[in-house]
Formats: sequence, C-alpha cells, structure tokens
Amino acid sequence: MPSTIRLHRVLKTTPDRLYRAFLDADAKAKWMPPNGFTGKVHELDARVGGRYRMSFTNFTTGTSHSFAGQYLELLENQRIRYEDTFDDPSLPGSMQVTVTLTPVSCGTELNIVQEGVPDPIPAEACYLGWQESLSQLAKLVEPEIPDE
Repeated sequence: MPSTIRLHRVLKTTPDRLYRAFLDADAKAKWMPPNGFTGKVHELDARVGGRYRMSFTNFTTGTSHSFAGQYLELLENQRIRYEDTFDDPSLPGSMQVTVTLTPVSCGTELNIVQEGVPDPIPAEACYLGWQESLSQLAKLVEPEIPDE
C-alpha cells in the first residue's frame, strides 16, 4: 500500500525565498537531489496546470532516474501542491506533494506531505532523502548575501 511521508522544519528565512526555491529551476536542481546525486531540471512551467520534468543522477554509478508532474495549486508564498510520476514502470502511480509555508517568529515553518509513495520505495529511504534535500535547501535560502 502506498505510504505517506510527512516532514516539518523551521527555516530562518522568509516564505518568499522558500516559495521561489521550489519553483526556480536552478534552485531546485541545487537543493533537491539527495546526497550523492546531481539534479537536472529539463522543464519547469511554474503555473497551475504547468508541467515539470527533472532527473537525478547517481554520482557514483552514473545511473539516472527521472520524474515529471504537474502543478495543481500555487498560492504565492503559502502553498504549493503538485503531482510526481516516475518514468520507471516499476514505480507506478502518481504521488501528490503539498508544501505549506507559514511565517513564524524566527523564520518560516515548512510542512511537506508526500502522498502515494510507491511500495518499492521504503518510507525510511524517502525520509532520509527528504532530510538531506531539506538540509541543502536551508543552505540555499537561509544566508542573506548582498550583491555589494
């Protein structure tokens, strides 16, 4: 039976920066691949009904896997909801991901719910991958680096 993954984190940044990190192709390629993988965004049309396609490549073996989906809801700086579908036929069905951003006194509370994770993916591996990705996300969005 497909599983549901729930993640929670508070980041020292604004909802705007987090929202942009999920919808900017270059940012997504930088933070989303878990440790040991590189990422490439092949397509990203950040609008409701817009599609995206991305791949992760194992840096050790060179093996890639790709996934694609569609944006279902975009509520600026508050919520992103999208679906993911793997290209690999052994990972059938689609997953739905809901990202909720809530301003708090020390930054932004980030809640992620990923529903419909295919059975062949162990829940603990999914949690580990997300934790690695979210650590990289924090390194991208928390620093405030001026241009001057």
